[in-house]
Amino acid sequence: MRAQYRRITAIELWDKDYLDMVEPAYIQFRRDGLGEFKFGCVVGGLDCTLYADAAEFTWEGSDEMDPVSGDGWAELDEDGTINGEISFHLGDESTFKARRW
Repeated sequence: MRAQYRRITAIELWDKDYLDMVEPAYIQFRRDGLGEFKFGCVVGGLDCTLYADAAEFTWEGSDEMDPVSGDGWAELDEDGTINGEISFHLGDESTFKARRW
């Protein structure tokens, strides 16, 4: 998956107002296997396994200043859209969609 920021446009469990509450929601996968995401009050650093058109990741960060962590996956469609899932350890899991910024 190419290193690039992607604009998160939808997350199943949260509405658009929450996604962009602090700043525009995004996810980034870098070629060095790291990355980050932000949506609402959630911020996470990614540790990724990257494939040609997909990624699996674990993440650690904060939700309203409380420590959180989890895992997820993402698949890159031919049109550049990303479909995936973000899971919180012992908590919510939700699908998401992201597009080129």
